[in-house]
Amino acid sequence: MADTDLGTGRDEVQLRFRDDAMADGAQVTVDAFLEQTDASAVRIEPGDDARDLLPHLARIKLIEVNFPTFADGRGYSAARLLRENGYTGEVRAVGDVLVDQIAYMRRCGFDSFAPDQALDEADVETALDRWPHVYQPAADTAVPIWKLRHG
Repeated sequence: MADTDLGTGRDEVQLRFRDDAMADGAQVTVDAFLEQTDASAVRIEPGDDARDLLPHLARIKLIEVNFPTFADGRGYSAARLLRENGYTGEVRAVGDVLVDQIAYMRRCGFDSFAPDQALDEADVETALDRWPHVYQPAADTAVPIWKLRHG
């Protein structure tokens, strides 16, 4: 993983797929963010509506999406919505992030990860390399295999 920074521990970024300077962690909730004008990082909790952030994307450096449990997939939708609306800043998955979700999270637009439990680097490499082709468009730049065949 040539373009990643590795770390360990709760709420520390273990994987980062960006070259720019890392923003400090987001300690502000969506509701608190909307009430101030100087915050540049925000944490989306389950149940928050990522669409509330759309008018403010230009001033946000970091959007953390909390996964209190791996089974809660609302964060995937939040990341994809942000990317599809032009957000180019960092989208960080925090919480109960599992290695078998990393490739899907990357496709939805996550580019850094702060899992509760450190992930094995070799397992992450395997997960990211497992499927060389994709079947549908997503927030990433991967071209669906059907377009490669018929394009």
